Amino acid sequence: MNATDPAALRKGRLKLLLVASIFAAPFVLALVLTLAGWQPGAKGNGRPILPQRNFAQEQLPVRLADGKDWAWRDSEPRLTLVALPGPGCAARCYAALTEMAKARVMLNRNQSRLRLLYVGAPPADPQLREGMANYWQLGEDVGGKLVPWRAQQPDSVSALLVESNGTALASYPAGFDPSGLLRDLQKVVK
Repeated sequence: MNATDPAALRKGRLKLLLVASIFAAPFVLALVLTLAGWQPGAKGNGRPILPQRNFAQEQLPVRLADGKDWAWRDSEPRLTLVALPGPGCAARCYAALTEMAKARVMLNRNQSRLRLLYVGAPPADPQLREGMANYWQLGEDVGGKLVPWRAQQPDSVSALLVESNGTALASYPAGFDPSGLLRDLQKVVK
């Protein structure tokens, strides 16, 4: 066979194109699906926060009980679960807070990778308030910028999941499913 044989060159080029198309096909398919707006079926239970907000860049102040400001940008790769109670946080609100703290415990060895921040008036019952102090950092929304995500119904709580760089990822409105929150946390806290 001659190296300048046109039939052999054409056959070699076709083989090269076939191999290249096998490797290019997944990229082309991914591009088409992305442009069509398709998303994988594994959706989270929280509502995505759109447009994305970065609480650290916005300098959204939360004052802790000890008088210091909450650091949205964490020095370690830890997420923050922010609890935002409605008016008059009492038994139902506390039960939801307990479920959120339980979800953190269920992360087992990764529980240190999730911070719990309660922003609002603590429950009036001193026993409930004392129980919260074991798991939650208590804070106050100084500028009122968290109001859009705060629960509006009495004795309820909503939540926000915030990345370690201060980017708010998802919101969980009042009445959210705690087991869904746990599934989401298990996906993102590793």
